[in-house]
Amino acid sequence: MFAHIMIAFDGSDLAGKALDLGLQMAKPNGSRVTVVTSTDPIETGLGTGGFGTIDAKSLIDKLEVAYSAEASGILKAARAKAVAAGIEMNDAYVPGMRASDAILETAEKLGCDLVVMGSHGRRGLQRLILGSQAAAVLAASKVPVLIVK
Repeated sequence: MFAHIMIAFDGSDLAGKALDLGLQMAKPNGSRVTVVTSTDPIETGLGTGGFGTIDAKSLIDKLEVAYSAEASGILKAARAKAVAAGIEMNDAYVPGMRASDAILETAEKLGCDLVVMGSHGRRGLQRLILGSQAAAVLAASKVPVLIVK
């Protein structure tokens, strides 16, 4: 039914349920699967050096390395589930972009025809409401979105 399923995965329990469901849907249909994760932009408010500011570049560089390592671990966990399910998957890490924007942009770029994601991620207070990221994807997606609760 769906040729290319994108699954948003941030390592949270709810995203794990979305991953499981997306993989279950892909297998009988022979759908391609892409798992996407992202990290928010890093904003310190400290500037990048110069008169009256603190040079935050080294701090930002360290955070970017840490975020990349975390994303790598998240995608590795997703790949392990896919392999266990007998499904090949591609992955995408989108640094420095809100999750909803990363999901929408990547789904369009790759030609995905379904997005599967959890109703809440693990980002701060946003996890207390129908995730604002999920709501943003629902509002702007050009393809069907399956929200897992």
